[in-house]
Amino acid sequence: MNLVQQQSGQAVVQNPAIPNEKNNDVMQTITESIMGGLGQQAQGGGLGNLLGMVTGGGQGVQDNPVTGGVQQHVEQSLMQKLGISPAVAMSVASAVVPMVLSKLMHKASDPNDNSIDGNSILGAATGNQGVDWMGMAGSAMADGKLDMNDLMRVVGQQGGGGGLGGMLGGLFGK
Repeated sequence: MNLVQQQSGQAVVQNPAIPNEKNNDVMQTITESIMGGLGQQAQGGGLGNLLGMVTGGGQGVQDNPVTGGVQQHVEQSLMQKLGISPAVAMSVASAVVPMVLSKLMHKASDPNDNSIDGNSILGAATGNQGVDWMGMAGSAMADGKLDMNDLMRVVGQQGGGGGLGGMLGGLFGK
């Protein structure tokens, strides 16, 4: 919520299309929708992209397909929950979501900032807390990049039994 508040000044607070009394509701909806959107991406086949975004430390967030999916989720939530027009919802989401995700991923990769880490983000997005997501991502990225071959190797190592392997096994029908 703090990141959303820090990044929404221009798009929300100073936006004449959003009444001042709705500012907190808008920021709360954005926060909830970002986490919900990350969950949709993780469970809808975008786990590899999400892992790549988390391990990239905020680099390339703008171009990551996860960002677009989360942005759409935020837009829909703003329109449905608060009755914000499609144009305003799109404007707010496109201004806030990439900045928040970039800052969030940067904080997760900063060894001097223990307020959040990659395991927390991935645990919240997948609903599987307590899994060493970053350890699995590190072993999957032995060649320095995360691609489908790496994910399939992790699935094989995990035997489809749980964690990332189990989730990916379910996605790929194993």
